[in-house]
Amino acid sequence: MTSISIDVRQKSFSSEKLAVPSIDSFESSRTVFFPSVDFRFESSSKSSIEALHKLLKRLAGMELPGKEHVEAYLRYVCRRNRRPRTLASLYTNIVLFLGMIKDNGKTCIEQITKGDVEAFIEHEQDRGIIITTIRTKLVCIRAFLRYLVEEEIVLPDVLGRRIRLQLPDRLPRAMDPDDLRQLLSVIDHTRDRAMILVLLRTGMRIGELLNTTVMDVHLKERRIEIYEAEKTRLGRVVYLSVDAADALRDWFKMRDARNEFLLYCQGKSVRMSYSTAWGIFAGCLVKAGLTHKGYTIHTLRHTFATELLNAGMRLECLQVLLGHRCIEETRRYARLTDKTREEEYFKAMSRIERGEER
Repeated sequence: MTSISIDVRQKSFSSEKLAVPSIDSFESSRTVFFPSVDFRFESSSKSSIEALHKLLKRLAGMELPGKEHVEAYLRYVCRRNRRPRTLASLYTNIVLFLGMIKDNGKTCIEQITKGDVEAFIEHEQDRGIIITTIRTKLVCIRAFLRYLVEEEIVLPDVLGRRIRLQLPDRLPRAMDPDDLRQLLSVIDHTRDRAMILVLLRTGMRIGELLNTTVMDVHLKERRIEIYEAEKTRLGRVVYLSVDAADALRDWFKMRDARNEFLLYCQGKSVRMSYSTAWGIFAGCLVKAGLTHKGYTIHTLRHTFATELLNAGMRLECLQVLLGHRCIEETRRYARLTDKTREEEYFKAMSRIERGEER
């Protein structure tokens, strides 16, 4: 079977309600129109339609201003093949925003102003919501308002000048080398060792690894194909170090060959869940005596990037391996691992401490 990549993005439609196809019709249509094609990408489309129906059912029982426009917008987003998680986030934050509008005495969506958006930000700040979460909420609300402007439901003034929230720009945190050695020394479960070493040596996000099937792993070539990235939806290839490949070979000797997913829970036919993976990592931290260090399973990805930069890998190469859309995301690690800057500092400080002139 030949795998091809298909751009499923569609052009914007008008605000009139278009029927969302049923799951049955969706299944049948893919056979008729696209035979002999790997349709793994369709799983997100199918799950998005299922999520949409659930959200619209919840929306139907609410009394909100502009409810019909919320429904039209969610249908529009679903047609663009957005993830169920994206649909849920948009729904939650739009409903929260419109609920505040209703509480403030506005009965129709056309009455929304830029001041309402600012009031919503202050409302969330008063609730003690952290700034990064407020920013996410604001992104969802502005996307909805932009749709309303394009459909000429509200005036363009509602967007106004972009509201920029000052966000912390923290350094990514890598594991201390001694802590990493201690962690690896206590992992005695074959599956758990394979999971942690693959995360550490490939930089994969935990969601990407949990979605990995056996067919995606090519041990002979020491690589894993990520068909669709968990966060950015970019496909990429990552490579396995010798120790990670050896750990996977040991796991392949023991795993149930009938399970399509690389990682699964013993006695179950489904993939491993997020909570199980995080629990495994937390248990390893306890055994290694590292619980007080604040490490998370995502720290393994930070450690991967930091170690490669310290070893001299170029930012452009690391960007592709990490699956970053923008190199500025990757550049954060350079702030953490710039050996040239470190050497220049100690060289200059040594002269200062000796009282030497420049």
